[in-house]
Amino acid sequence: MDEPSDGDPIDRTGDEPPDSASLGDGRPDGDSPGTADDGSATVGGASTGGELATDGGLDTPAETGAGPEPRITFYGGKWMSTIPLAFFIVWAIFQSGVLRIGGPDGLVIGALIGTILGMFFVRGNWKAYADTIFEGMTQRVAATAIVAWLWAGMFADTLQAGGFVDGLIFAADALNVGASTFPAAAFVLCGLLATGIGTGYGATIAFVTLFFPAGVLVGANPVLLFAAILSGAVFGDNLAPVSDTTIVSAVTQDADIGGVVASRFKYAIVAAVPAFVAYLIMGSVLAGASLEGSAALRESATALGLVHLISMGAVIVTAVAGRHIVEAISWGIVVAVSFNLAFGLSSVSDILVFTVSEAGTFTSLPFVAVGETTGVGGSLYTGATGFFPLIVLTLLIVSMAQIMIRGGGFEAIQEFLLNSVATNVRRAELTMVLGTATINGMITINTAAEIAIAPYIARIGEKFNINGYRRANILDANTSALGYIFPWAGGVLVGYQVMVGPDGLGAEYGPEMVVNPIEVVPYVFHGWFLVIVFLLAAITGFGREYIPDRTSEEVSRA
Repeated sequence: MDEPSDGDPIDRTGDEPPDSASLGDGRPDGDSPGTADDGSATVGGASTGGELATDGGLDTPAETGAGPEPRITFYGGKWMSTIPLAFFIVWAIFQSGVLRIGGPDGLVIGALIGTILGMFFVRGNWKAYADTIFEGMTQRVAATAIVAWLWAGMFADTLQAGGFVDGLIFAADALNVGASTFPAAAFVLCGLLATGIGTGYGATIAFVTLFFPAGVLVGANPVLLFAAILSGAVFGDNLAPVSDTTIVSAVTQDADIGGVVASRFKYAIVAAVPAFVAYLIMGSVLAGASLEGSAALRESATALGLVHLISMGAVIVTAVAGRHIVEAISWGIVVAVSFNLAFGLSSVSDILVFTVSEAGTFTSLPFVAVGETTGVGGSLYTGATGFFPLIVLTLLIVSMAQIMIRGGGFEAIQEFLLNSVATNVRRAELTMVLGTATINGMITINTAAEIAIAPYIARIGEKFNINGYRRANILDANTSALGYIFPWAGGVLVGYQVMVGPDGLGAEYGPEMVVNPIEVVPYVFHGWFLVIVFLLAAITGFGREYIPDRTSEEVSRA
């Protein structure tokens, strides 16, 4: 039921949520969305081995904000626990925006210094602070992102070694997909892939590795094309039923996954249509890069590499069938390697090679070569190792978030929002929108940001009797969108790492294939439009429902 009064000042349930509401859990008793046979939660098809923590592995010291004192105490109070993350954000803005230096390597140093700086504000023994760093690094949410990057990197690089980029260039010429329309096409196709496999990170890696060089060689603007790919990842991450962000948003807000996806479709489309139009317009306005030898590459492109559409199809079909994303991508790797070897698209050494300094017993093997520099190489190796700096950064970001939680920073934010800002329904929803945006700006792994703020979204929403579908949609939209916009965001950095990593696009094609993360910020149209849609929805009451309007029925995801 749409809200009849935009500024309804009434607190519909009193100062506290109903007694039956479990704010730290976010779901009623009984079976929950996404449960495995053993009762453990399934996120993206993976059992978590127990209850799905609605702090997402970022364990909160007090589920309701009225529990025990924070584990770490700081001089200056709970707000000082934000120092590590706040310093990191300032560092990231200075590095990316002012100095225009991209990449996670420098951000790692900023995160390390911020973590050390925060230690000097700890009251008493520093051991709890140090232990929290390790506690944060061992959270499942970080491992989930890392595994997705490693598998997707191996898969994408193997497709690239098999000539898939050449096949895409051939197809673009054959279908008359020119430079001006390539970004719009990439937005749609990346959105479909991300929706199918349930991971925007994986889709970003695949499209930057494969579609991005093809589009730039065709003549598309590199910045706009990269942004279009990120927009597609936002669309899929937000809408995919098997996406971690979708599952977490539903479970933590006491809503079934099917109902959540159905209810958020209208918001996604309202944002996607103008984004598609914007990419068509800007594709005609912004000039492409001039790459030496691009004409020759286009002329030599053949259709054979398009066989890897089957490899991508294997991943999508397996993921849609409900299999774990690791299993789905593993099957894609198996199919891709098989096609590469069967059709002569690449040699064994292109996929995996051990380089030795001199000939010996094993140099007759197809995956052993003699060279001046010893080492390991091939698409499987470069695809995985290219993300090592980003993996380190991810572990540090999650540990800084854990420090903020253990120090009471999230609790302080919650109490400020509840007591000073969220004073009526409209302001409550605006608080939810802006609160998720703020947290996502600090915790740049979108699932981690979502599950850290989820209990607080539940509490604010339940205070004003806002329906679980509505809460889940507000929570997911902003974390999905902004996770692919900020220069230090995980979604942006995985794509950038493909460009600058070992044997990356920059090394293979030239510096024109490298886009500074700060440049894409204004062009991630779907991400920005999705945030705007929910800001307007909060202000106008569009799509607003209350708990009595519709009751979520618990469903299990097979």
